[in-house]
Amino acid sequence: MQIRRRASKIEVIAPAKINLFFEVVSRRQDGFHEIETLMVPVSLYDTLALWDDPSGQVTLQARWAAGVKAVCGLAGGLPKAGGFNDIPQGEENLAVRAVRLLADTAGINRGAKLQLVKRIPAGAGLGGGSSDAAAALLAANLVWGLGWPMSRLADIAAEIGSDVPFFLYSRPSVCTGRGEKIEPVSGIAKLELIIISPLGGLSTAAVYEDCKPGRPPLHVDPTIHALRKGRLEAIGPLVHNRLLEPARRMSLWIDRVLDQLWAAHCPAVGMSGSGTSCFAVCRSASHAHSLVARLRCQKSEIGSVWAVSSV
Repeated sequence: MQIRRRASKIEVIAPAKINLFFEVVSRRQDGFHEIETLMVPVSLYDTLALWDDPSGQVTLQARWAAGVKAVCGLAGGLPKAGGFNDIPQGEENLAVRAVRLLADTAGINRGAKLQLVKRIPAGAGLGGGSSDAAAALLAANLVWGLGWPMSRLADIAAEIGSDVPFFLYSRPSVCTGRGEKIEPVSGIAKLELIIISPLGGLSTAAVYEDCKPGRPPLHVDPTIHALRKGRLEAIGPLVHNRLLEPARRMSLWIDRVLDQLWAAHCPAVGMSGSGTSCFAVCRSASHAHSLVARLRCQKSEIGSVWAVSSV
């Protein structure tokens, strides 16, 4: 997260994420799944601004960024599918929920005015809503002068969503439990990637329901070791997502996107989260940008395409 104080407001630049490794270890009695995943923040950002509101009200104005239509090849209008539908308002928005929960837990009668500019598609496995919620927690903590440490904010974040604690730290991390237990990983070199978010979306709950845990589960350590060595070709076989098989059974888009990425001879290709966004590790930033340009010029529509870096 990048945090800026501008006059009376706090502005937070909230990144997306990809999962370079994702294993479903077991199904828990509480209905969640025990997972082990390596998540990396990437340079695709939402922007959240927050002002204090002494009235105690929490309000949100949210919109898609001005360049989204052009970048995604959607000049005719944003579709009502594939992550670019109407942005949730009120309690349906995780950022609003995060601010209200923080005020209630802190026992203060303070509100906030939020403005959210979105670039990360929703429901695409990139964690946009969770990142917005973490940004709101960080901003409200500052503007209200609470001075809470990150560990205390993480407890609030875990109540909002499994990915939200990761975004408070926004660094490469192994996440376990249902995703809320964070262990930062050091020594991973910067990665240049492309992300494709296809037009069709999936229900996270449905993908998990159709997923069988690993027998035996794979472990993330070999993937981390390869990333620390910086040997891109060695990473390819180690990129793993247990949710890929159920996701590809539910969406024809995923195989279309993966075929495009494998055809580009990228060192590593995978799906992020429960889909439907897929990514490829590229050999360099110029390789990533040239591949994005070629994909955007194709006549066959495969979705939104970005060149990003790990951050």
